[in-house]
Amino acid sequence: MKKILKYSLLILVISLCSCEKWLDIKPSDRLSEEMVFSDREGYLKALNGVYVELTSTSLYGQNLSAGILDVMAQYYNAASSSTYAYYYYQKYTYTNSSVKSTFDNIWQKSYQLIANCNTIIEKCGDSNELLSEQYFGIIKGEALALRAMLHMDLLRIFGPIYSQGSTTPAIPYMKTQDQEIQPLISSEMICENIIKDLTEAMNLLSSADPVITAGVKNNANSSGDNSLNYRQYRLNFYAVKALLARTYLWKGDKENAFRVSEEIINSVQIPGSQIFPFVTSVSATSSTIPDRVFSTEVFFSLYSSNRVQMHNALFLPTLEVNRRLSFVGTLTDGRVNELYDDKNDYRYKIWSNYNNNGTNVLYHRKFEDMSDTQGASNAWRYMVPLIRLSEVFLIAAESSSELATSVLYLNKVRNSKSCFSVTPASYDILMNYVTQEYRKEMLGEGQLFFYYKRRALQNVPNGALAAGNVNVALTSYVVPLPDSEISQRIN
Repeated sequence: MKKILKYSLLILVISLCSCEKWLDIKPSDRLSEEMVFSDREGYLKALNGVYVELTSTSLYGQNLSAGILDVMAQYYNAASSSTYAYYYYQKYTYTNSSVKSTFDNIWQKSYQLIANCNTIIEKCGDSNELLSEQYFGIIKGEALALRAMLHMDLLRIFGPIYSQGSTTPAIPYMKTQDQEIQPLISSEMICENIIKDLTEAMNLLSSADPVITAGVKNNANSSGDNSLNYRQYRLNFYAVKALLARTYLWKGDKENAFRVSEEIINSVQIPGSQIFPFVTSVSATSSTIPDRVFSTEVFFSLYSSNRVQMHNALFLPTLEVNRRLSFVGTLTDGRVNELYDDKNDYRYKIWSNYNNNGTNVLYHRKFEDMSDTQGASNAWRYMVPLIRLSEVFLIAAESSSELATSVLYLNKVRNSKSCFSVTPASYDILMNYVTQEYRKEMLGEGQLFFYYKRRALQNVPNGALAAGNVNVALTSYVVPLPDSEISQRIN
């Protein structure tokens, strides 16, 4: 940990551009704290730097979104032979050198960014004469939420299944720039810290975040200052609240998970003034530029101009078969047919057939690049979704104490994607449907592995075969702490 914390004084500084190009950002030189935090612009650059680094391949720019976590959720045919690039991930072979290196990078990069968040939080203090009340709330609130989100995902990767080991030591929770090694604390204590950070972030953002009164503001400001616009690309108030609902459900607190998720739904789905409306049929099924990420439903995403590289590295139909992630079968059989029980489903349309030199390839197109030259402007070209509206509905469906209410929220998700309603007669049947909706909604977003882990599911659909399940040992859901961390804890 000491090796990572030395970066806490080195904040990533990003050049803020004007107008709509402000999101097209690249890291510049690291500067000293004194230079960075001398004015509001410096605070914004430091915070922006954290968001930019989250898009790295080792984190949400690939591994923690469309890459290895989805492979570990058994979505794809990646384990039929050891020649496959992702074979050892799908087999949970955490002793493999490449796998160990990947998770070591995830650990170190995450704690480096947590250290940067801690610096921003400490520099903000309890008040700050360099920042107006609104910017103080935005900057400190988002930094707290980012710290909580990163710890939550580290816990979900390296920590135990909560229901089976909530009191055993898991990971450290870093809240200062202190370079001393911090103790491993339990999942229970980690969740307490996450909830505390998210609650404070919500309190700060509740009076500062324009998303509450003006919506997502996905448009450029004529003045050139877009620091309060594009709220879907920041941990806005509703995204933070969704993280809180996710955390409550992770720890098995269904009462609070339902309360928070329903509060969110009632706030953002007001008829006629939805802040996050479900995708329209016109947008989802457009023949020229379909919105395959259902962008209006995304509470929080990263802006990654390298999303096309992620798509090309994982899903491009011309990739060698042992490097391409895809389902077994074709559009009409195998895993696609099994997953999509209604072929009117907008989500079914992310799949198509591709003729690769005479070979028919099943092609995953959710993140396929579509430039503005294809006939329309699109706000989602560089969007990597991390939190979305459907998850909030599914949390409400899973955590409600009344089956009728659960069915209502489940069908809201299904109907929004042009699927027929279902009438599960028991909670167990309902949860089978909820699982299917997670599989469809979160494809390419890294959430299904965490869903399986939270529920301690030992039989899940086997992506290496056209049908049937694979047994997942509960120990496979827990990635061992990296050697680089363990070595620092040896006396």
